[in-house]
Amino acid sequence: MPDKRRMPTTTLPNWRCFVNEDSPEFELFSEAQWRAMADPERDEYDEARVDYHSELVIVETPAIREILHQGRLLTLVNRREISARRGLIVSGPWATGKSTAIKQLGRAHELRVRRRYPDHDRIPVVYVSAPPNGSPRKLATRFAHFLGLPLKSRHNEMDIADAVCEILTEARCDLVLVDEIHNIQMGTSSGKDMSDHLKYFAEHIPATFVYAGINVEREGLFTGVRGKQIAARCVMQHTANFPYGSEWRSMIATMEHALRLHRHEVGTLARQAKYLHTRTGGSISSLSHLIRAAAISAMPTAANRSPAACCTPSRSTTTPSPTAPARRGKPRTTSGTQRERFPLVASAPGPAPHRRPTAPRIMGFLHEAACQGEPAPVHALARTPRRPCSHPAGAFALAGRDL
Repeated sequence: MPDKRRMPTTTLPNWRCFVNEDSPEFELFSEAQWRAMADPERDEYDEARVDYHSELVIVETPAIREILHQGRLLTLVNRREISARRGLIVSGPWATGKSTAIKQLGRAHELRVRRRYPDHDRIPVVYVSAPPNGSPRKLATRFAHFLGLPLKSRHNEMDIADAVCEILTEARCDLVLVDEIHNIQMGTSSGKDMSDHLKYFAEHIPATFVYAGINVEREGLFTGVRGKQIAARCVMQHTANFPYGSEWRSMIATMEHALRLHRHEVGTLARQAKYLHTRTGGSISSLSHLIRAAAISAMPTAANRSPAACCTPSRSTTTPSPTAPARRGKPRTTSGTQRERFPLVASAPGPAPHRRPTAPRIMGFLHEAACQGEPAPVHALARTPRRPCSHPAGAFALAGRDL
């Protein structure tokens, strides 16, 4: 049985697989064709739909476009530089698309190099992540692991670093992507040593270095002589959660257009854009997870769930604010009038949760019935929030609560 998992891009073969992959595509059959299939054929078709929705599409956000532009510009500026090449630092809160952005930059650059030099065996891009509680040897080992270099215990960090620099210089490497750079703690001796070692790589590999990390300017990465030198040589690019506006609605419309569900009503997600922003806090990562998980849950064979299990609310994908204080005390009871402002999902029998509808942890509903008969309208289900689910195959429900 083939392995459908996507491997981490921290080795050269896996990185090339990532670069070679095309955007996911799936041809949706009509509902009549789907029902006419034999059971094994229908199961295979639905499994292919699950695979498609588990990947879905990568939305090109303004941050990705700007990072692609800045990265491309820096590779051109550094083409004839001998030393002190300019780099790029992508910084922002968690789940704001930093890793996705630098990987898309690397993929675009490698595809461009392949088109220009089709007969050359190059390694135009390297992708590594800074090790937690790292050391110079651990960092050098990450580069060697990407290239598949055999290591022996007698090799020290400089032996490994020199071998890596020599290979990448000969392979005409143009772009080095270093993720999780917030793991470099400049307040510790090992962090300072790792920073110096990273600077050694940047000086001995004729490539543009791109770093990504969580709020790196707040983690002390730019303090002291070493930190100020890094900041002086790099262009800073920030990512953040999206405010509610046209760009947010456009991203939701793009994701909704990519859905492959038989009874999904086009525009359902777009009409819930405000709720989705409240639910996710404007996080593109949380939005992607929420839509993909709901789409897979809508499929009748997603996990062979029982009727009660299909409608059990899942844990929320809300992204909490880093500065939001923790709530204390008992939650306030929500009045019936307030509940009707937001459509609720039919839940399993039991006491209804007490949540404020204006908070990001409110429950919401977007429905595609995956069973026999016509799907129930949204307004009808909104009036019966406590009724047990009667659909044997599940519902397209963007619902959940924090526990």
